[in-house]
Order: sequence, then C-alpha cells, then structure tokens
Amino acid sequence: MTRAHRHPFIPYTPARLPIEESLKNGKAFHQRLDGRRSVRWFSPDPVPVEAIELAVQAANTAPSGAHQQPWRFVATQNPDLKQQIREAAEQEERRFYHERDVPDWHEALAHLETDATKEFLTTAPWLVIAFAQKQQNGKKTYYTNESVGIACGFFIAALHHMGLATLTHTPNPMTFLSDLLGRPGERPYILFPVGYPADDCEVPDLHRKPLDEALTLA
Repeated sequence: MTRAHRHPFIPYTPARLPIEESLKNGKAFHQRLDGRRSVRWFSPDPVPVEAIELAVQAANTAPSGAHQQPWRFVATQNPDLKQQIREAAEQEERRFYHERDVPDWHEALAHLETDATKEFLTTAPWLVIAFAQKQQNGKKTYYTNESVGIACGFFIAALHHMGLATLTHTPNPMTFLSDLLGRPGERPYILFPVGYPADDCEVPDLHRKPLDEALTLA
C-alpha cells in the first residue's frame, strides 16, 4: 500500500514471540511490578545521576499525543533547594490538613496515616519533578495530561526495575515548584523523591484490586 508522507517513516517489524514466551514475559513483568510500593521512608544513601538519566530515558519512550512529548523532568540533589521545596510543600500541606474543608478527602487518606510533615523531601537523595508543558514554542500541546501521566508511569517502572523507590507526591497547589525551579509557563505534575528505602522502612499493608474488578471482557 502506497502512502503519502510529510515526514520520514521507517519499517517497524518487531519479532513476534511464541505465545508461551510472550505470556511468560508478561507474568515476569507483573511479578516484578507487583513488588513495587510507594515509599515515605528513604535512606540518604547516594544514587548515581546515571540512574535518574536512565529512568528519564525510559519515560521518553512513552507514547504522547501528536508525539509532542509535553514533559520536562527536573532533578536536584542540592540540599538547599531540597530544603526550600520541603518548606514550601509543608506549608501547603498544613493548609490542606488543618484549614481546608475537605472531610471526604481527609477521610480517604486517613488509613495511610499521612500528615503535613514531609521528611522524605530532604532525606531522599534526589527530588525529580515532572512538569507538563501546555505549550511548546508558543503552540498548544494536545493530550498533555494523558501524555505526561503515561511518561511518569514509565519513569516509576524504570526506577523500580533498578531497585529504587519513589513516591508520587502531589501537594496542592504545586505552583511553588515552578517558581523555585525556574519553570514559568510549565505546570508541576508530580514531585518524585527518589532513593533506596530506609532500613526500617514500613509501608501500609494494602491489597491491590483483583483482576475481576479491574478487567471486564465485553
């Protein structure tokens, strides 16, 4: 079939795996990710910048609307900047926990025993902030939230595959991150502390949604 192209296309012919091997790989991938947990207690042990670079390279393989890739990951291990981010985040969190009238939201979080103290923002060796770019070169991007969300999922999976841990921290609002990191016009999407779990790390004893509640065959 002949197609008229306005940009280069290349053949895409990945090897089709035997179904047994395909399912084996799928099971191994699920088992790997099933061991992933969000962590709030981090070790201060250093993590090389190459690990962050690899995770962002994995995020860059994510599909995006119109292939605009409307994301920017900003990473820092600067202790002064991490302290500023923590102070600003905790200020917003105190408003959320003690001033905002959102009882249903507070109730939904109660079983996680979270509060306004975010020690992990200064303990974790890296903070990585994903920004959503609503515009690029003065032009609107499309499917921005969906695209950035998928890229962040790839980023999380890559970190876990390397034996690292993270947390999807989203103080509301997060505009202080645009100011502190010099990203005007970009919207902070997720703040990721990245590192190894602390030796005494604990996580809530949670159970994931079973398959029959997550999948409907229509």
